[in-house]
Amino acid sequence: MSSEARHSWSATAIDDAQRAEWIGFLHREPFVVDAYRLGFTVGVREDYSYQSSLRNVDVPIEMLDNDFRNPDLDRYIERFKRYAPSIGILGDAYDVEEAREYNRAARELTSKFPGTELIVVPKCRAAIDEIDEDIVLGYPMGYSEKTAGEYTNIVDWRGRRVHLLGASPPKQYEVIEELTQPRVTGEEPADIVGVDWNGIHLAALKGESFSPHGYRNADDLSIRETVQESLREIKRYWQSVGVWPTSEKGRNPLTAEPMDSVWAVDGHHASGRGLEDAIVVEYENGQMLAYRDEHERDRIEYREGLTPVEETRP
Repeated sequence: MSSEARHSWSATAIDDAQRAEWIGFLHREPFVVDAYRLGFTVGVREDYSYQSSLRNVDVPIEMLDNDFRNPDLDRYIERFKRYAPSIGILGDAYDVEEAREYNRAARELTSKFPGTELIVVPKCRAAIDEIDEDIVLGYPMGYSEKTAGEYTNIVDWRGRRVHLLGASPPKQYEVIEELTQPRVTGEEPADIVGVDWNGIHLAALKGESFSPHGYRNADDLSIRETVQESLREIKRYWQSVGVWPTSEKGRNPLTAEPMDSVWAVDGHHASGRGLEDAIVVEYENGQMLAYRDEHERDRIEYREGLTPVEETRP
C-alpha cells in the first residue's frame, strides 16, 4: 500500500466528515423546548406526542423515529405525512427483503417531501448493499438488541452517510473516530450526518446529570434543571470535538415560555379559586397539572402515560 493511498484524506476532509448536520434529542415537553433553544434537533417516536397540555408554545417535530418494538411501515408513513418532519428514521432492516422495502418507502417519501433526510437501520451486513447511497444508514448503538459491531466491520460503513443511534456522546465519538480516521487500506471516511441520545432523562430521574467525565450528583436541581444541565454539557462536548453543527438554518426562535407554574388539563392556566378545589400533581417530566377530580386525573394519567412525583393540595 502506497503512502499516497494511506494518506489520501486530508485533515480538512476528516473534519468535514465528522461535522454533523444535526444532533438529535427525541423526547417530550418541556425538555424538547430547552433542547430546541440550545440548537438540538428535536422530535418524537411515532407512538408518542409532545405534551398537549403545554399549548402556549409551538415546538416543531423535526425528527420522527419509528416504534421499533412494534414496527409497522404503513402506520409510520401515515404519521410521517401528518408531521412532515425534516428527518425520518424509517425502521430496522433485519434482512435483504426488509432493506428493499424500506428503500422503496424512502424513495416514495423523498419524491413527495423533497429535501427530507431518510434513515434506514441495517441490522445485517447484506442489508447495507440494498440501501441507496443517498439514504442515511442508521448505526445502532446504545440499548439496541443488536449493535453494529455484532454483524459488520467498521469498513462496511465507510463511504456512506451515517447517523449514530443511542449511546453517550463519548462512546459515539469513539465510533465517529473509527468511521472517519485514515486507514492503511485507504477507504474514504464515513460522512457523519447526525447522532441522537435520550439517556439524560433517565439519569435525571436518578438525580444525576451528564458530563463527559462521568455522571454528577444533581440532587439540588429539579428534573427539568438536571436535563437542561446535561443538554448544555452535551452541546459543549460536541463543540469541543468538532461534531456540533456549524449552522442552524431555518429555525424559528421560541418566544413564549412554556412552563407556567400550573396548567389545568383543559389547557387553561389554573389560578385563584380554580386551584383552591383542584388536585395538583407534579410529574417526573417536569409538568404540574391541576385536575377537577380523581376521575379526570386517572383518565389523563392513563392516556398520557404520566408518572407522578408527588401530590399537593393548595
